[in-house]
Amino acid sequence: MSEVVTQAGEAESRDLSGAAWTDRYSRAVMDTFGSPQRVLVRGEGAYVWDADGRRYLDLLAGIAVNALGHAHPTLTAAISAQLGTLGHVSNFFGTPTQIGLAETLLRLAQAPAGSRVFFTNSGTEANEAAFKMTRRTGRTRVLALEGAFHGRTMGALALTHKHAYREPFEPLPAGVEHLPFGDTAALEAAFGPEAVAERGEVAALVVEPLQGEAGVRALPPGYLALARRLTEDSGALLVLDEIQTGMGRTGSWFAYQQPEVGGGIVPDVVTLAKGLGGGFPIGAVIAYGERAATLLGRGQHGTTFGGNPVAAAAGLATLGVIDRDGLLQSVVTVGEVLRSEIEAAGNPLVAGVRGRGLLLAVRLTRPVAAQVAAAALEAGLVVNAVAPDAIRLAPPLILTADQAREAARFFATVQIPEEPAP
Repeated sequence: MSEVVTQAGEAESRDLSGAAWTDRYSRAVMDTFGSPQRVLVRGEGAYVWDADGRRYLDLLAGIAVNALGHAHPTLTAAISAQLGTLGHVSNFFGTPTQIGLAETLLRLAQAPAGSRVFFTNSGTEANEAAFKMTRRTGRTRVLALEGAFHGRTMGALALTHKHAYREPFEPLPAGVEHLPFGDTAALEAAFGPEAVAERGEVAALVVEPLQGEAGVRALPPGYLALARRLTEDSGALLVLDEIQTGMGRTGSWFAYQQPEVGGGIVPDVVTLAKGLGGGFPIGAVIAYGERAATLLGRGQHGTTFGGNPVAAAAGLATLGVIDRDGLLQSVVTVGEVLRSEIEAAGNPLVAGVRGRGLLLAVRLTRPVAAQVAAAALEAGLVVNAVAPDAIRLAPPLILTADQAREAARFFATVQIPEEPAP
């Protein structure tokens, strides 16, 4: 009988070192991610432990996923209780958790009458559904931004800008144009009469309020307000990808709800995932108003697992804890501690910190982010080299001010030697 590794772990498996696990990984898992930096075996709160017993402060949270940290008792209890009651049904049936989560999202979004939710398993799938919605407008021209990351399936990849992700899988679905990031003149020109005469009317503009994968870059003030006016005037959809920025990550339920970000706009579509399930896979598409909510009719889209009772229970529990424990305000407060203490240290390697709430990027004065991330891991911090000169911080929303100061101390002292001139 072949070996089975259970949660408790057999003695042989429990005693394996990180190096031994990594060797097994290399022989069993496709090489799409490279060798794992560490093999992690457990977590609690904002900390994780590797197979060699070392503890790390998790400042990445599974890339903005683990909103409540690790092993949160409310979340684990909700998942266990639901799985012990009703684990999965097909979408021929509804469940109280699915319905309740949809209603909760519509309430948090302050969505108008006629709005609806479609559940998926991931952010990529949410953006894929949104992409299909754009086709149902009868138009095929879709605008996205340079630096955008919207996922890896074919439709979502067409919206994604990075050439290295796109090139191996071309030709991708046609009709997507990438505009210079934050360039209002280019945005207006894309909706102008010359562009329309040459390429047709715009079906949708798809944007992230903050571009996470491009280095936590925020759109300039007024950009989304202009985008809303242009899309509304032309009959196009405004689709906001809040997969990384939503569910409290920036200090409000949705980043666009902050006046300085969205300027009071109401979008047509918002896509969600990551923090929504607190670590359990789930995504969602919120369609605002009757027009957007009816773009996909019966039989035109579907999913086997989307909105399953356990995922929906995880979503409800996550949102409930964020609300109950006042984490939206904590995100603002602790995020400011993290930002201010890193900047106040005056490390010549650090140029500053950008972002909102607990989605931040430490800007570096040299393109040594990979080395800084490696040094952080050795020092017991999990961070992400999101760009050659930027380190992304997206910790659990439960991060405390003291833990933020612990992280800041690393950035106050980290040094990467200059490369000798050739």
